[in-house]
Formats: sequence, C-alpha cells, structure tokens
Amino acid sequence: MQVEHRIKVAAAPGSIFHIYQDVENWHTWDPDTKRATLQGPFEVGSRGRLTPTKGNTVPMVLTKVVHDSCFTVESKIPLFRMVFEHELMPLQGMTEVIHRVTFSGPLTFVLGRMLVKQLNSGLPVTLQRLKALSESSRAA
Repeated sequence: MQVEHRIKVAAAPGSIFHIYQDVENWHTWDPDTKRATLQGPFEVGSRGRLTPTKGNTVPMVLTKVVHDSCFTVESKIPLFRMVFEHELMPLQGMTEVIHRVTFSGPLTFVLGRMLVKQLNSGLPVTLQRLKALSESSRAA
C-alpha cells in the first residue's frame, strides 16, 4: 500500500535538503508531525523518534541518504512497517519534491486504510508548507 504526492518548488535541491536535515524543526512545516528527534548526524543508520499529531511516538531510522537528492526514513512497530521516501528532482530553475509513504506487514489492512486517508489529506498541506518555507529561505 502506497501514497505519493508531488509539488514543484522554486528552490534548489540543496536548499530543500537543508530543511530536511533540521529534524527538530520538521513540525514547523509538517502539520502531521508534533515532534521529531534524531540522535546523531543526518546519515544512514542514525536513529530517532517521531511523534505524529495523531498517534503514538514511533522509532525511526534513516535507511537512505543522498545529500541534496533524497532520504528515506523507516518506522516499525510490531506487525507494521512504514517507509517514508523524500526525493528531490532538479528541473530547470526548480525542484520537483516527491513524498512517498509505503506500508507493509500484517497490520497494513487495518492501519493502512486509515493512514492512507490521513496522508492523502495531509501530504499536500505538508508539501505546500515545505514549498513556502523553501521559497522564502531562497529569497532571504
């Protein structure tokens, strides 16, 4: 089960990636995140915790990091796995930002349906806020 949303941003991939690396401030542009922490640098293997605005705190680990290009976060709870992919595709003078969430595990049938609805309404807002922050950072 997968959800994906995209947006074009008038900012360089590096500017957007810089915002991604500031894990403690994800909540400022992602309305579905109440709190996020990362122990260690923004690199593969670093672990942290994410508290959504609705739901319980979950562990997270960075499973892929390509500077100025993409990163992937994985969260697992018993019988359920969530993979959050963030891609930055350079375009002429812009960047296409892609956020993709994939669910797997036996609880996908129960939790996935509920989360798909929430993500389909939340991800576009998250991307709009990331766009606004990225474009205002570029102007600053």
